Amino acid sequence: RLYQIPFEMPNCEDGAEARTLYLVGDFSAPAEFFVTLGVFSFLYSMAALVLYLRFHSLYTENTKLPFADFCVTVCFAFFWLVAAAAWGKGLSDVKAATRPSTLISAMGVCQAEGVACSAGTTPAMGLANISVVR
Repeated sequence: RLYQIPFEMPNCEDGAEARTLYLVGDFSAPAEFFVTLGVFSFLYSMAALVLYLRFHSLYTENTKLPFADFCVTVCFAFFWLVAAAAWGKGLSDVKAATRPSTLISAMGVCQAEGVACSAGTTPAMGLANISVVR
């Protein structure tokens, strides 16, 4: 939800107040899907672990239970792949929206003649990139 993030844009005119700008974009859906699937996967893993350890005889005697477990596991694996791809796309969109060159080009004060704008530092996205690889 980048549209909720304000930042102050300096104004180079004397006596003028700084303007508040907002970033553009809402990339929360892929992140929420990724996290929700992770939580559901964890809960299913805990339930399966209880079933395997506590009710082992029920699991071995019933032939439909292992097949259902296999089907649910395959579904989780497929959705995990889809969620990772969606989060990867969402992350690349966030990176594009917050790229310093994109932000500088959106500032009107930086378009004036004789004005040199610099980002200062570039954002570190290493940990965000690792979250997609996981």
